[in-house]
Amino acid sequence: MFFFVFVLHLLSHTYKVNGAAKLPQQQIYIQTKNNKQSKKKMDKLLSLFENADPFKTWWPAIAALVFGLVIIVRTLMSGQRCPNDNQIRDQIVVVTGANSGIGLEIAKALAARGGRIVLACRNMAAAERAARVIKRELECQRLHPTHSIAASDAKYFVEARYLDLRSFESVHRFARRITGEFERIDVLINNAGIIFGPLGARTIDGYELHLQVNYLSHFLLTQLLLPHLQRSPSGGRVVNVTAHAHAAAKIDFDDPLNVGTWAVNFHARDAFAHSKLAVLLATRWLARQMKGTPLTVNCCTPGLVRGTGHLRSSPLMSAISVKLMTLPWRWLFMKNPFEGAQCAIRLATDPKLKNVSGEYFNDCEIAQSSLNGRDIALAKKLYMQTIKELEKVTKLIIEKDIESETLALEMAPQPADAEAENYKVQQQAGPKRPKEGKAKAKQQQLKQQKA
Repeated sequence: MFFFVFVLHLLSHTYKVNGAAKLPQQQIYIQTKNNKQSKKKMDKLLSLFENADPFKTWWPAIAALVFGLVIIVRTLMSGQRCPNDNQIRDQIVVVTGANSGIGLEIAKALAARGGRIVLACRNMAAAERAARVIKRELECQRLHPTHSIAASDAKYFVEARYLDLRSFESVHRFARRITGEFERIDVLINNAGIIFGPLGARTIDGYELHLQVNYLSHFLLTQLLLPHLQRSPSGGRVVNVTAHAHAAAKIDFDDPLNVGTWAVNFHARDAFAHSKLAVLLATRWLARQMKGTPLTVNCCTPGLVRGTGHLRSSPLMSAISVKLMTLPWRWLFMKNPFEGAQCAIRLATDPKLKNVSGEYFNDCEIAQSSLNGRDIALAKKLYMQTIKELEKVTKLIIEKDIESETLALEMAPQPADAEAENYKVQQQAGPKRPKEGKAKAKQQQLKQQKA
């Protein structure tokens, strides 16, 4: 019995060994067969490509045509680059809204050309971060072996200053600080702006949000800095950023600012277009006012630009599905911030534009604006109404008779948190009432003394 069990165990072991020996051979055979089939397929594919005639097949031509069209469209939509690399060594440049998007690219490019850049922003945390990023990137570039020794010794001045365009008081405070800090200003780039703001939203000064941020506050800032701009030895430059949307603006000759009690509340798109047309018209009239002086005033449109944060508030772009579907089209038909900044960079640096003023630029060249944008009578009407409106709620000049101690206190830097808190308190208090003139205030004092 024991012998019989031993024989069965020996036979089973022999069968396993033989089976194990035969299994790899079968696998090797199958693998070899598969390799031969793969090689035949590869040879057939290679022979197909070697013997292929591109003129007898349609798909290579279609693929090449599509690829070529995409490259052509992308190149055309990216616009023209700034045609010069002129240096603006030690020129003082103020750029509003420079903490991101187009403003950041403008500041970075002008700092690389030797300018002393002031980032005028409401979000101080983002502005200070942007200043650090610009200086770090420029430091890395100047350490590159291709840069000259002079470039490696450069010191980059990029500083952030608080400016809230929703408040005329903040504009005055910023102007006082800048004029106290610098003896002159060479370039002012009014770049900041909003779109798709809340419908019917008002600022603490009582104006429609788009109108004040995009136009009125920049107009006031320009007027306050004009004396310093005229001190520039190279001839001061004012660059206002408008938009293609100005062509669709609705405007009334009798009330171009749309501040009358009967005025219709604009939709956000219409309010944006109206504010950008106002920027264009004010540019043209201010240039006429400055005729005969070295100061130039021009405006430019960056075009359709993605990645600026403007589309963040768009009702259409709030859905993730829409963002994903439009992503390739936005890449194809819209500029990136670097490309959108090129026109403003040229206006700020090109010596060929030293005597060009009152023009509208697109893709670094003088372009034709809408009919309303070329209406000089409308430009004068808007300019004069703007002056009257600003005189009601603020002052168009920086007071020179302020005591030194008071001026020092007002020029002292104020934390961004405190500024934001002040804005909230003022907004809750409602629109400010028009300030009384000095003469009227003195008369009231005299009446009180007599009484």
